[in-house]
Amino acid sequence: MPATPLPPPPEKAAGVSARGRLNALENASSGAILRVLRVTLHTGFALLLAVGLVRMLMAEGSLRWVWAGAAVVLAAVYLAGTVLEKRHAEGRTGVDPRRYGLLWLGLVTALWVFLLAGSADFAWLAFPIFFLHLHLLPRRPALLTIALMTLAVIASQWAASGAPVPHAAAVVGPVLGAIFSVITGLAYAALYREADNQRRAADELRRTREELARSQHQAGVLSERERLAREIHDTLAQGLSSIVLLGRAAGQSLADGDAATASGRLALVQQTAADNLAEARSFVRGLSSPQLEGTTLVEALGRLCERTGTDSEAAGVPLRCRLEVDGEPQDLPQPVRVALLRAAQASLANVREHARASTAVVSLAFLGSEVTMDVYDDGTGFDPPDRESAAGAADGSGFGLRSLRERVAALNGTLAVESAPGEGTVVAIRLPVEEP
Repeated sequence: MPATPLPPPPEKAAGVSARGRLNALENASSGAILRVLRVTLHTGFALLLAVGLVRMLMAEGSLRWVWAGAAVVLAAVYLAGTVLEKRHAEGRTGVDPRRYGLLWLGLVTALWVFLLAGSADFAWLAFPIFFLHLHLLPRRPALLTIALMTLAVIASQWAASGAPVPHAAAVVGPVLGAIFSVITGLAYAALYREADNQRRAADELRRTREELARSQHQAGVLSERERLAREIHDTLAQGLSSIVLLGRAAGQSLADGDAATASGRLALVQQTAADNLAEARSFVRGLSSPQLEGTTLVEALGRLCERTGTDSEAAGVPLRCRLEVDGEPQDLPQPVRVALLRAAQASLANVREHARASTAVVSLAFLGSEVTMDVYDDGTGFDPPDRESAAGAADGSGFGLRSLRERVAALNGTLAVESAPGEGTVVAIRLPVEEP
């Protein structure tokens, strides 16, 4: 076809980099230049063909209407090719005109040669056709056809002059015109390739951004799942476990005829359920633990230890729990406060359910740039590698330690577990504290 489809305007996307905006501007500039060259090419072809046709009709001769008909056919063929190419570039037709490009170019050139044989006034149509040859043919065949067409122009001008020897102007003019057309055509081709490369790069960038957005979305989904799992394990699951133990203890008291004890345990069930409901509502709203609202971390941990002892005694497994504080208490960032409270809740829940301990101690130390918390119990202990390797079991057991590690790691902290069968357990957490 006469010209290649212009690359589509660069898409404007929010958040593109400075290099991306620069490439978009360069792409738009190249597209504008190509559009001007394309319009100039088509306009020049139409004007030169019209001038030749008018001069042909003004001349005398019985065959002038034959040449005029050929000129009209040439105009129709050229117009059909350009329209088909433009519709394909805009995506309005599925017919790819590139497969017919050489056939179309040969037909246009043959019609021009036929017209040139009838009148030298059509000689200057050669220059816009030069661009078509440079565009649709490989470079060497294109230069060869341009050289032959230039000789044909020189021959037609010589024949029209009637001189025995062609004038210098009749030779120099077509040769210089051909050279200028070749240089301009090569520059046009280079500019088109650059614009096409930029368009391909923009398409690749768009695809890469879409893939990155999908991967970021997937990573966000997985991260949110992990966060939800940690929050549910450290809050709702622990509360429901306490409700189950207290409910069993209350049922046993009723079976023994101890209505007063059963009533007290049922009251604890109600209180635990109410606390769990508050946690669930706060969890849905994306807020921090309600146990930290309007209070300090030390006070929240103190109440947690007291509640742990009360629930354990009501469940029939007495556990003395106390809080020890070292250093001057300081205001901590909310994520650090929540992480330490959740860690204490999960650790004490494990002690109550698995350790069969009689004593648990929560030690909180404020060390200026760091805060540490140790949860110790004198229970049966365990082998930490075996316990952590069981994380993700079907019943949900073994998730606690992994959840604690992920929560602490998210705040650039460290977690260590020291335990052995029959020797109790210590869960040690160290978190950095941002300077105010």
